[in-house]
Amino acid sequence: MVSFRECKTRVRLSKNFLITLGLLWLSGTGLRLTILAVPPLLPMIRSDLHLSATAVGLLISLPVALFSLAALPGSLLITRLGTLPTLVGGLLIVALGAALRGVSPNTATLFGATTIMGFGVAIMQPSMPVIVRQWLPDHVGFGTATYSNGLMMGQLLPTLFTLPLILPWLHGNWRMSLAMWSVPVALTALIVGSLAPRPTGGPAPVKAESSFSPGRAKWWPDWKNGLVWRLGIMFGSVNAAYFAANAFLPVYLADAARPDLVGRAVTGLNFGQIPGSFLLLIFAGRLERRVWPYLAAGSLELVSVFGLVFAVGKWTVMWAGLLSFASGSALILGLSLPALLSAPGDVARNSAAMFTVSYGGAVIVALISGAAWDFGGNPRLAFVPIGLCAILLVVSAMVLRQKRELL
Repeated sequence: MVSFRECKTRVRLSKNFLITLGLLWLSGTGLRLTILAVPPLLPMIRSDLHLSATAVGLLISLPVALFSLAALPGSLLITRLGTLPTLVGGLLIVALGAALRGVSPNTATLFGATTIMGFGVAIMQPSMPVIVRQWLPDHVGFGTATYSNGLMMGQLLPTLFTLPLILPWLHGNWRMSLAMWSVPVALTALIVGSLAPRPTGGPAPVKAESSFSPGRAKWWPDWKNGLVWRLGIMFGSVNAAYFAANAFLPVYLADAARPDLVGRAVTGLNFGQIPGSFLLLIFAGRLERRVWPYLAAGSLELVSVFGLVFAVGKWTVMWAGLLSFASGSALILGLSLPALLSAPGDVARNSAAMFTVSYGGAVIVALISGAAWDFGGNPRLAFVPIGLCAILLVVSAMVLRQKRELL
């Protein structure tokens, strides 16, 4: 018979577990909430600031560039300040940068505020796998799926509400519409900082399994470690396809004389990730380190790109949703790999290295897509690099399987 004390302990542990999941979910929303407010407003921003297609690609890829450039400083901050202060500080910087976009009078200041915002997200990202490992050491896959579900919702909410609600409420002011999304991020920082649990620690780092060289700071990755590059390339193929599609699908539809599809298509491009994220909350443990989900995701991405380019019309939203479902599922599974494949002491820096490689590649793909449109004179050319990323996802997953890192 269970004693009252044991029952009380179980209730307390259950409550703490739910609070932990809630904090992970909220932190996940902070990773994308302000960034994905831009795509629905791109036609207005482009018209007001007279942006070329290449400049559009730069505006979208600028935060992604920061994800790459500032990921390693994020790893350093985790080592010096701790994981939780890095996470909360990143959220506050994101809120500041997003708010500053509301007072941007020109392209330069908009890009500057976006840089600040992107830096905040960049230092947050390496902290999330470590936070999951610390807070839920026995449920890494489930914890990753939880904050990834928040990330997906953070991508969906701005695309769902910016055009029909926020923009009309602010009398068509796209700058203030961008700034409004800083408020929930600031609130998230306060909640996480107040309610975060003490790290449970998990197993101690095993130095024999660690990949850092003697004399090198633990935050700095071992760039000779092939796992870093394999994860970075695979994760980068997913990120590049997703961000480039968000950048160019709205302006592609406007160029195709179908501006009526922009709002629904961008919503579909982000809403499609939600079913996948909920499915992975259930099946994440069974799909950890399996190769076939990545193969299926890459194949579906490629088919969806062809649909978006050659079937503009009533099927556009469906193709956008399928691309979103495929990329989102691969993203969530990929986010768990540094914690699953790295020694405990290497999770932060391997994660930072993965983000550096992957987001750096995403920036290059977005710029190539914009340049292909500008110089080729055909908007369909912007989607060629996106299709190649889908193929790269399949190839990189097969390489990981060959190395026995995927099964």
